Amino acid sequence: MLIGSYTPSLVVISALVAILAAYTALDLVGRIISAKGRAVHVWIAGGALAMGVGSWSTHFIGMLAFVLPIDLGYDVPLVMLSLLIAILSAGFALWLVTQPQLPAVQLGLGALLLGLGISAMHYTGMAAMRMQPGIEYTPWLVACSLIIGIAASAAALWIAFRLRQQRSRIYLTRASVALMLGMAVIGMHYTGMAAAGFVDGSVCG
Repeated sequence: MLIGSYTPSLVVISALVAILAAYTALDLVGRIISAKGRAVHVWIAGGALAMGVGSWSTHFIGMLAFVLPIDLGYDVPLVMLSLLIAILSAGFALWLVTQPQLPAVQLGLGALLLGLGISAMHYTGMAAMRMQPGIEYTPWLVACSLIIGIAASAAALWIAFRLRQQRSRIYLTRASVALMLGMAVIGMHYTGMAAAGFVDGSVCG
């Protein structure tokens, strides 16, 4: 197998982007809740774009941080598809946490769909590498990445729903929660990266 490594500076940047994206998402929930009429849909659409691009950037910067002893390139249509998945997943999350109620069943289903959406974004981005022969994945690590994604989604949805009613120390609380959620997203990404194996003699393109 080819042995990969990471560029530390890009790993740090991907973590910072993840935290910033999480904070932005928490802030947007409050703005959507206070909006009225058509403004709600505008905020959800704009929020989905901002949050989706932030989430996607985290994963793509993390992929750029990964270095193999071969030249790497990416299939642009698949990269754009992964971005679209991220935006749609973000829009779904924002819509869900701004509903009047979030019962356990709805939370669980939402976490499942959002977690799978995040995972789909990640693995679509990996597929964009167009490796020949194809990437070999370690099943149990893939499963772990899915579990982390779903668990992080459940935590994010529940916390975002609860925080929308908080008024005191809201910025400090959001920052603390964003740090936690950002690290969870990073954990999912790098677990997914660890699951990928690249056969000796592989070429990208």
